Amino acid sequence: MSEGSVQWRMRMRSSAWRPPTDLFETEESIVVRVEIAGMDEDDFNIELTDHILSIHGYRQDVQEERAYHQAEIRFGEFNIEIHLPVPVETRAVEAKYKNGFLRVTLPKAQSAQIRVED
Repeated sequence: MSEGSVQWRMRMRSSAWRPPTDLFETEESIVVRVEIAGMDEDDFNIELTDHILSIHGYRQDVQEERAYHQAEIRFGEFNIEIHLPVPVETRAVEAKYKNGFLRVTLPKAQSAQIRVED
């Protein structure tokens, strides 16, 4: 490459985006809270595999003619993958969507007491 020439690098980026997401722990549960307004309950696909919680969805944009002066709101496909810090009770997981927030509550798995017999 000669002196003064510019080298270009292109990175392929997925068109999927990630909405703001909180992960926190209470004494009983792991809680994931996603800020994602403009959705319906059926727009989410939530899966729990091993210790990974996956939340996928698609937020539709309103189709209308417009000339943007500022555009910060993301639309289209989004993906969230969270590695859970502790084992959870998979059959007791709850997901609720209200006021633009998706809240997934994952109760922590209880340790099994093993009795030693003579």
